[in-house]
Amino acid sequence: MTTLAIAGTDTDTGKTILTGALFAYTQQYLPQLSVGLMKPIQSGVGDREWFQERFELNQSPQSLNPQFFNAPLAPPLAAEQEGREIELAPVWRELQELRNSRDLLLVEFLGGLGSPVTRELTVADLARDWRLPTLLVVPVKLGAIAQAVANVALARQMKVNLLGMVLNCVEPRSPEEIAQWTPQDLIESLTQLPVLGCIPHLSDSRDSQKLAAVAASLDLERILGPRARTVA
Repeated sequence: MTTLAIAGTDTDTGKTILTGALFAYTQQYLPQLSVGLMKPIQSGVGDREWFQERFELNQSPQSLNPQFFNAPLAPPLAAEQEGREIELAPVWRELQELRNSRDLLLVEFLGGLGSPVTRELTVADLARDWRLPTLLVVPVKLGAIAQAVANVALARQMKVNLLGMVLNCVEPRSPEEIAQWTPQDLIESLTQLPVLGCIPHLSDSRDSQKLAAVAASLDLERILGPRARTVA
């Protein structure tokens, strides 16, 4: 089976939209595949609820989100507020069970690659240690080039297997703004990684057909592999 992690250059980059778009695409165009979703650790209400509201998930809530904390803070800080500790062992067990039972597993990480998971580990540490091929979501905004370069440098230092980058319009952006703020050729030249597509701003992310269409515009053969060719 294939496991694919989605990470960002920061918070609010559009990781959930990309994850949801890939899931919607598989449900619409690759129904023969058994696909799982995972948000390993979540602080505050957000992504797991987004997935549950939009999709019929054939898996338990625990497998979708093994670790949850109420405060919308970095996990080690949110855990400390509740007098708890981050427990990665049960997260790993749920991930392994989904890996063994699904053809494809989409894992959405929290924050950016440098975001803390514990007081000793970052998202990049988990992506490396769990050997997860990873997509990097880069928001279309001023400063995006520097964020992309810095996160790719961190990934290389940490030996994360980055497949490439996906640009995302968190806010409505014109073609001119996309070209000026996130020039694909410059980003690829500086990072030596491919840009695998650009997600337009979605005013309504509840429409699964629109989400699937967003994924269809990406370089899916490099993201999902040859199985993406089953779509005419």
